[in-house]
Amino acid sequence: MAPPITRTPPAFRLASPETGTTYPIYVAAPGPAGSEARTALLLTDGDYFFDPAAEAALELTAQRAIAPVLVVGVGYGAGFGAKANRRGRDYTPTASALEPDSGGGDAFLRFLATTLWPELARRYPLREDRRAIGGHSLGSLLVLHAIFQPEAFFQLGLASAPSIWWDDRAILGSVARLRETKRALTARLFLGVGADDSPSMTGDLALLEQQLAARPFDGLQVVSERYASRDHYNVVPDSLRGGMRALLAK
Repeated sequence: MAPPITRTPPAFRLASPETGTTYPIYVAAPGPAGSEARTALLLTDGDYFFDPAAEAALELTAQRAIAPVLVVGVGYGAGFGAKANRRGRDYTPTASALEPDSGGGDAFLRFLATTLWPELARRYPLREDRRAIGGHSLGSLLVLHAIFQPEAFFQLGLASAPSIWWDDRAILGSVARLRETKRALTARLFLGVGADDSPSMTGDLALLEQQLAARPFDGLQVVSERYASRDHYNVVPDSLRGGMRALLAK
């Protein structure tokens, strides 16, 4: 069962020339206001996961467990399965017959990097050396695609229960091909999943972990967590909190 759509109204809406879609953008800057540059964490499925992410960031900031963060949710203003929700297009790096409009992941990443990021930087002081992207399920498939790029825009990736199964596990082939041409990858990646998620989800994540261990990228730091008594849905607060701790620690 999907979580409720966020109760927080969007901070602004932004039209994307890259995808042709206008996105509601949710923003939270937990902690005291100031001019200090923050790490921005851009979240997919912002309509659903912005609220728990903002709550986790507020808690961790109060504990002084993480550096100042700007939590940014990118949404659609529509629920899963609704026509206006284009996650099946935007979060998939490759096209598949499972989703006729799929394979738009690169265009969506261009939107994040060339349209959304400059608008955020105009509004808030941001750190350019610690750009973060996070998501859950299909949204974290995009996170993996964003991190494993020849010239990646994002240096930090929070991947909660990533849908590695997509298009016959095409992402594993993409990572392997990148490793053939690129030995070093300066990035930090958090991988989290509920221990009670489906065998496909947990097993596919193990395949990625084994692949990265067998042929590691120099400079890539990988943190993996399995959450006991959590499934594909109720793991979200745990993986968001754990991912922020791993990626944004002071």
